[in-house]
Amino acid sequence: MKLKTLAAIAAIGSIYMLAGCGTASFYWQAINGQWELTRKSRPMQVVIDDASSAEPLREKLRAVQRMRVFASHELALPDNESYKKYADLKRSFVVWNVFATPEFSTRPKEWCFPFAGCVGYRGYFHEQDARKFGERLRQQGLDVFVGGVPAYSTLGYFDDPVLNTFIGYAESEVARLIFHELAHQVVYVKGDSTFNESFATAVELEGVKRWIAQTGSAEQQRAFDVAQLRKRDFLVLIERHRERLGDLFEESLSDDDKRERKRHIFTEMRDEYARLKEGWGGFSGFDWWFNQSLNNAQLASLAIYTQLVPGFQKVLADRGYDMKAFYAEVKKIAKMPAERRQNVLQ
Repeated sequence: MKLKTLAAIAAIGSIYMLAGCGTASFYWQAINGQWELTRKSRPMQVVIDDASSAEPLREKLRAVQRMRVFASHELALPDNESYKKYADLKRSFVVWNVFATPEFSTRPKEWCFPFAGCVGYRGYFHEQDARKFGERLRQQGLDVFVGGVPAYSTLGYFDDPVLNTFIGYAESEVARLIFHELAHQVVYVKGDSTFNESFATAVELEGVKRWIAQTGSAEQQRAFDVAQLRKRDFLVLIERHRERLGDLFEESLSDDDKRERKRHIFTEMRDEYARLKEGWGGFSGFDWWFNQSLNNAQLASLAIYTQLVPGFQKVLADRGYDMKAFYAEVKKIAKMPAERRQNVLQ
């Protein structure tokens, strides 16, 4: 095992020893989860050369090798050992994130950690642990959403592997995830989840656009364009109703009146989604999101990833789509006070 990996695990372990009981159990599951990824990771070329590896997996891993070179050469993303290994975790998601908001707020509750700073979610390597924690938050009167996550970044503390949780996705989706997670190693602001995730999303979108232009077919480009238009429509729908809820919660109304109007807004959002689907020719790719008990936390989980994307895209355009110049400017913005960062990007 590399000294960097040993040092990182030792650092997390020392925090565990100093933590309180409830926090200690959370860090302990994080240590075990990260150790599982490290232990199960195999060099990608070894998996490709293994006669027992399925051919579809080999083909995908070869594509990932090309994506990894592309990420460093064309997107100026870190040229390190991340995404050069493969791990099969034998489950659908690597972690499950728990989001929570007050009943009458769309602002997510934050949890603070030594390396990542304060973030608007809490992640667990086992679904049962995430749902137990979510239930405790519900009993406190909070809106809660628990969602599975196919990939995440350790910000360079570990060599993040490619996982079975996303290797089966379409090629453009695999590229999107890798570009997104590598972007977190370029710029990361402790305590500002919306800044971090919106930046990584802007990088992934630019990266996939270039990846398809360089390696894809006209059919892949059309499919990607259609998917992006649908995703844009979906996110605009969610953001519009999230803003409506924010306005509602600021009004001087009784709690019962707010609850009733809140239910009404969610009903209208479902109705508008049904009309969107008709315009999409019946495409049902977001049904899973609506087939849940909608609440503030579920809306907040999306806003974290998308709210500042247009601002970052504007910065990229102003820098002539030069990725190194873009990163340099984003690093300058990252050093600004939080309120000024928001103003610059909005």
